Amino acid sequence: MLSPSVLGYLQFQAEAKLAKVHHKHLNALIGYCEDGTNVALIYEYMANGDLAKHLSEKNVNILNWKKRLQIAVDAAEGLEYMHTGCKPPIVHRDVKSKNILLDEHFRGKIADFGLSKIFPDEDDTHIYTRIAGTLGYLDPAYYKSNKLNEKSDVYSFGIVLLEIITGQPAISKTEENTHIVQWVNVMLAGCKIDDVMDSRLKGNFDTDSATKALDIAMACVEPSPLSRPTMSQVVMQLRQCLAMETAREIHSQNDFSFGGMSGESSLAR
Repeated sequence: MLSPSVLGYLQFQAEAKLAKVHHKHLNALIGYCEDGTNVALIYEYMANGDLAKHLSEKNVNILNWKKRLQIAVDAAEGLEYMHTGCKPPIVHRDVKSKNILLDEHFRGKIADFGLSKIFPDEDDTHIYTRIAGTLGYLDPAYYKSNKLNEKSDVYSFGIVLLEIITGQPAISKTEENTHIVQWVNVMLAGCKIDDVMDSRLKGNFDTDSATKALDIAMACVEPSPLSRPTMSQVVMQLRQCLAMETAREIHSQNDFSFGGMSGESSLAR
């Protein structure tokens, strides 16, 4: 087992190696300093902190459905770039809501690359490596086999997407410590999509968009990595969800505008 100091240094080196990787939805490493045993990383400032904070039941400012979908699309695009835009590909290994940071406009960026793995060769389909990640988000297939590939990130992203949809944590804070996938499966057995969605949204979302997003999330957390979609497929599907919700929002605004106009006309008569 690695000591915390050695492990911390290895994580520092892993992040420093990614200094040349740039994408609008990856938290940019501005610089780093290495002075003997003292090491430091400097990242761009993200004004709204992490996604986990905004999904927390303690947060009074609730993210609406459109913002949630936009953040999901942003994070998915960041991961897609790591998997397909980088040669050789990079697996993040610690995708979770705390590692998705939000800027002043609530646009999402993937952060914390300390556990990331760069594949030795771009043609490699997987690598064998020690288990790393966060309980609740960790791919069970990777945990059982030590076999890592991009689909492990897909699983972790699916857990984040379920958090975005339901407002529930990856592992419940009750005595049962229920995993979010178990919770959703139980809810889906006898409930409607409205019952699965975060109740704080108060039904203010496009049902088709929400249903599609839930389908994507459940596909991401399939037990078999081969059954999971790629991040490119996830990005495409989530963009469709966002388009549906945007159309609903525009339609609602138009209905309100026309209603207001007709109300003013009747008062004038």
